Amino acid sequence: MSIILDGAKIAGEIRQSVRDEAADFKNKKGIVPGLAVVLVGEDPASQVYVGRKAKACAEAGFLSREYRLPAATLEGELLRLIDDLNKDILIHGILVQLPLPAHISTHKIIAAIDPMKDVDGFHPYNVGGLVSGSPVFIPCTPRGIMELISRTGIELAGKEAVVVGRSNIVGKPIALLLLERHATVTICHSRTKNLPQVTARADVLVAAVGRPHMITGGMVKKGAVVIDVGVNRLESGKLAGDVAFEEVCAKASYITPVPGGVGPMTIAMLMRNTLDAALQMVS
Repeated sequence: MSIILDGAKIAGEIRQSVRDEAADFKNKKGIVPGLAVVLVGEDPASQVYVGRKAKACAEAGFLSREYRLPAATLEGELLRLIDDLNKDILIHGILVQLPLPAHISTHKIIAAIDPMKDVDGFHPYNVGGLVSGSPVFIPCTPRGIMELISRTGIELAGKEAVVVGRSNIVGKPIALLLLERHATVTICHSRTKNLPQVTARADVLVAAVGRPHMITGGMVKKGAVVIDVGVNRLESGKLAGDVAFEEVCAKASYITPVPGGVGPMTIAMLMRNTLDAALQMVS
C-alpha cells in the first residue's frame, strides 16, 4: 500500500514559514510583499483559483490586488495594465491567470511582465534560466512537486523519471527540474507509442495531461513514486486526478491524492515566489 504524500500538510508548513518571514521582513524593512492577480473573462475554474490566491495572500500578510477584467478587454488595454504594475513599487509579483481569451496573445502578455515580478515563472527570461540551471522563478506547480519529493526524502539521482504531458506550465519544467536532480527523464505525449510500456519503466511517474484516470494500475511499476497533477471534474461533480488512484495505490510506494496533493503546493509556492521577489528587490 502506498504512502500518501500529504500536500495539504506540507503546503501548510510552507505557508506558515512564508508568513513568519514576511512579518520579519515587514518589521525590519517596512515592506509588505505585494501580489497582483489579473483575470480576464469569467472562466469558473479561473475564478476559483484567483479566490484561493487572494485568501492565501491574506493569510500570509501580503498586499493583494485583483484585477477582474471583462472577456472583451483588448490586448492593448491588458498590456497597459501590466506596464503600470511593472512600475508599481508596491507590487512585487504579477500573475496573469491563464487561459486568456482567444483574441489576446498569451505569449505577448507573458513577455510583457517584468521577469523580476514574474512569480509564475513563465517569462522567456525565466524559462531560459530554468533550461540553463539558474532560474529566477520556477513555475509554481513544478516547484511544488520538487518540494514534495525533497521533503519526503525521495532520492532522484540515477532514477528513471517519466513525465506524461508536455505543457509549458508543468510537463516541460518538471522534466528539467528532475534532470537537474540527476534523474534520467522521458517526456511522453499524445503521439508517444506504447505509452503503458514507457510509464511502466518509471521509478518516478508524473501525470499531467488533464484526462481523468488515464494512468491505470497496469501502467505503473511496483514501488514507483506517482505524482498526480491532474484536476478533472467528473459529471458527478467530484474531482479526479489523471491517475486511477485505487488501482495505482496498491502498487506505488508513494502517491499524491486529488484533491490534497499537488494543488495546495502550487498556491504555497506562489506565496514563496512572491516573498522571494520582494526580498530580491531590496537585496
